[in-house]
Amino acid sequence: MSGGPHRVRSTFWLLDAPDSISAQSHRDPDGTGLGFFDRHEEPVVHRLPLPAYEDREFRWEARHVSSRTFIAHVRFASGSPVSLENTHPFEQHGRLFAHNGVLRGLDELEHELGGSMSLVAGQTDSERLFALITREIERADGDVERGIMSAVRWIADHLPVYALNFVLTTAAEVWALRYPETHRLFVLENATGSRLHSGLMRVHMQDHTRAVVVASEELDDDPGWRLLEPGELVRITPDLTVETSLAFPDAPAHLLTRADLHPEEAASQHQ
Repeated sequence: MSGGPHRVRSTFWLLDAPDSISAQSHRDPDGTGLGFFDRHEEPVVHRLPLPAYEDREFRWEARHVSSRTFIAHVRFASGSPVSLENTHPFEQHGRLFAHNGVLRGLDELEHELGGSMSLVAGQTDSERLFALITREIERADGDVERGIMSAVRWIADHLPVYALNFVLTTAAEVWALRYPETHRLFVLENATGSRLHSGLMRVHMQDHTRAVVVASEELDDDPGWRLLEPGELVRITPDLTVETSLAFPDAPAHLLTRADLHPEEAASQHQ
């Protein structure tokens, strides 16, 4: 979520929405993470290998923390251990990242990463994907879009891919990719405080404040949720402009189907 120039709270989406992150944790119980940025624009990550509905600190932060951008994730493990180091979101070079999907060929990816494997602490494909994006951003002199494009192109050309949906946040921007069409990803461009203050729904925004939300599921019944196109890359700028491009119109060269997945992987990839 992005509040653009405003520091906002994400209570509604994390706790109170009909399909909130807390509600989703009953289906995805293997870890909970919340990432945000403090008033000095330093990243702060709270994560535990517990479901969100059991995590008291998550609930406290959901009600009290404010930030210009947030990233939240609930995990259904796809084979790597349920542990702190494998819990999303991940932090690298002041950026936060969460991924939904399955990549194969991790030995080849690790070889490509070389010294950048020092960024990786756990066993997940997700953290290795993030390390490749981080390396390519640095090679592009800090240009996030160029880094994402380079990393995803390499993966699409070289590795077996089931799904590569992810969200990446900085202190001021949000980036999101749906790729390929395997899993859904939605954007809500006009999440306004005045609409969400009704009834028991608490967003803790001023009425004039607008936010943009990206989520793998439609978190409430707002008709404004838009399904991203396969291959669509979204950037939410510091002033809440939503920029989109069909960055990856073609499917990965080695596209996996559900039948290709191991049972644990398939179970984790429910819609």
